[in-house]
Amino acid sequence: MELYLDTADVTAIKRLAKVLPINGVTTNPSIVAKAGKSIFSLLAELQDVLGADKLLFAQVLSSNADEMIKEAHQLRKAVPSIVTKIPVNAQGLMAIKELTLQGIPTLGTAVYGAGQGFLAALAGAKYIAPYVNRIDAQGGSSKDTVQELQKLLDLHCPQSMVLAASFRTPRQALDCMLAGCQSITLPIDVAELFISDPAVDATITKFDDDWCSAFGALTF
Repeated sequence: MELYLDTADVTAIKRLAKVLPINGVTTNPSIVAKAGKSIFSLLAELQDVLGADKLLFAQVLSSNADEMIKEAHQLRKAVPSIVTKIPVNAQGLMAIKELTLQGIPTLGTAVYGAGQGFLAALAGAKYIAPYVNRIDAQGGSSKDTVQELQKLLDLHCPQSMVLAASFRTPRQALDCMLAGCQSITLPIDVAELFISDPAVDATITKFDDDWCSAFGALTF
C-alpha cells in the first residue's frame, strides 16, 4: 500500500511526513498554480523536502502527444525520478505508449471510467488515477469504478496500480482501499481528518483527569 499527499504545501508536507508513512507527493497544474512558484523550482524544493527515497508526481500541460513527451523530458531533467502525469485521452495514450518505450514512468490521470483507466494501463502507465469525488459528483459510483478498474488490472495488467485521487472524505478513501486499491493520494484536509477526532481528544482528556485526581500529576 502506497500513501501520497496531494499538495505542494511544503509546510504541510513537513508536518504530516512526521506523522504519516507517506511514499511521496502528487501535484497537478492547479496545485502548482496555487503555490505561485516556478514549477521547476517548486519540484526541486518538494523533492528536497521528501528525500531521495520518495516519489514526486507532476503533470504535463500540453494537449499534443509530441509536446507531452517533450514536457515529460523537461520534468525528468528537473527531477530525474519524477513520475509524469498524463491525461488519459487519445493524445495522452500515445504519449504514455512512447514514454513507456523510453523507460519513463507515467501516471494516467483524469480517469472517470474503468475502461478508460484500463487503456492507460495497457499503454504502459505504471499508475492509474481515478478521480473519486468527481465521479461521484457527476452521478457515477466511484466505488464501483475503482473496483472494476482494480479487477481489470489484477487480471490483465498487474504491473500497473490504481492510485486513487480526488477525495473529499476519509470514507471515500477507505472504500478505495477496501476495493483493493494499492495506492491513494490524499489532500491535506482529508489526511488530517484521519488523525484528528474530537472523540479521541475527549477520551484522552478523561484519562488525564482521572489520573490527576488519583495521583495529583501526570507522572509515573
